[in-house]
Amino acid sequence: MVLELDAQDRHDLLQRFLRYVQVDTQSDENSSSFPSTEKQKELSRLLVEELKELGLPDVVMDQWGYVYATLPGNIPEGHPAAGKVPTIGLIAHLDTYFATPGTGVKPQVIHNYPGGDISLPGDPSQVIRFAENPNLARCVGHTIITSDGTTLLGADDKAGIAEIMTALAWMQRHPEFLHGPVRVAFTPDEEVGRGTEHFDVEGFGARYAYTLDGSDLGEIEDETFCADSALVTVEGYDVHPGYAKGKMTNAVRVAAFIVQNLPQEFLPETTEGRQPYLHPYDLRGDVSKVELKFLVRAFTEEELHQQEATLQRLLEQARQQFPGAKITVTVKESYRNMAYAIRQDPQVLDVALEAVRRMGLEPVRKAIRGGTDGARLSFMGILTPNVWAGGQNFHSVQEWVSLEWMVKATECTLHILSLWVERATGA
Repeated sequence: MVLELDAQDRHDLLQRFLRYVQVDTQSDENSSSFPSTEKQKELSRLLVEELKELGLPDVVMDQWGYVYATLPGNIPEGHPAAGKVPTIGLIAHLDTYFATPGTGVKPQVIHNYPGGDISLPGDPSQVIRFAENPNLARCVGHTIITSDGTTLLGADDKAGIAEIMTALAWMQRHPEFLHGPVRVAFTPDEEVGRGTEHFDVEGFGARYAYTLDGSDLGEIEDETFCADSALVTVEGYDVHPGYAKGKMTNAVRVAAFIVQNLPQEFLPETTEGRQPYLHPYDLRGDVSKVELKFLVRAFTEEELHQQEATLQRLLEQARQQFPGAKITVTVKESYRNMAYAIRQDPQVLDVALEAVRRMGLEPVRKAIRGGTDGARLSFMGILTPNVWAGGQNFHSVQEWVSLEWMVKATECTLHILSLWVERATGA
């Protein structure tokens, strides 16, 4: 059968997305609670109701805000694939990026985008430049959704949520489409690196899953960075500045020295592709004490440890420059490159690549300069590559998404599920 969304499906996909982005789910990087913000549960509760309306039999939201649901398989007895199709998971995250405003999202819908720059009505200084966004040229004639320029949009990852919900609705309306058991999970706190902290792996019951959390049409991502975080603490000595000569050790100056002397070739703004980086992203404190947070990223563990060694050498230079300061660093593992796990059983990737080909597209196998819940899940026993969801300029007030690319992501999800049935028949 033809696995395509019709005009009503497309309309429903757009309406779901517009509904979800207007729910404020911004996470909080400095919160110790889980989820980091209670408001994420507002979207969880909405999705629970919508999943129930779709007729899924066991929809739950747990105490942590995770939403789980099952679409039972419908392969009849006697079919060659009966009892052989593995449970497949579909996953997207609820929260939006913590450092860009996410409250009061006002989506702007541009039908039949004609090309050219896109002005954002809430802030005239914010313009999505055609020349700076080459994917806009690929989306002329599409329906484009942006924010008004005062907030992010939330396509990361509410596009993925809307696509999964639309795929579920499509399957419920097309019982002739045969599929195995499908498990769905919507997770909080992915943006703060804690999205799998309370994930119920055993209860989820899937060996293979896919996050819909990527960007460009046709991209399948089976690699992520290896990631650690580093917390540098600088303790100085504060006295009245009028009488500070020979006494004061200014922790602010020490932190400034550290940031200023980071190797320029290993910063996010100077790297691309498979290059690693050290990223100072949060600094707070005063003369007495400063805390400086770093992201450490590389595609191999060896390069990751090299970046951490670079940081340690820089801290030693700071100790020599400011002998009165006490400088400590704590490194914490965040996640590892999912490729290490997926290579042990690559069929989960092979299915995704073939699904893109079945759509008449050439798959683009890509390494993510970042991470997804799939990175950690792949090491927790659920191999989870990433399928594009369509969003562009993630984490920015200039974030945008093409509805047509969202449609194709939904259709790719259906092809993936169909291929698992086909594989189970031995075809």
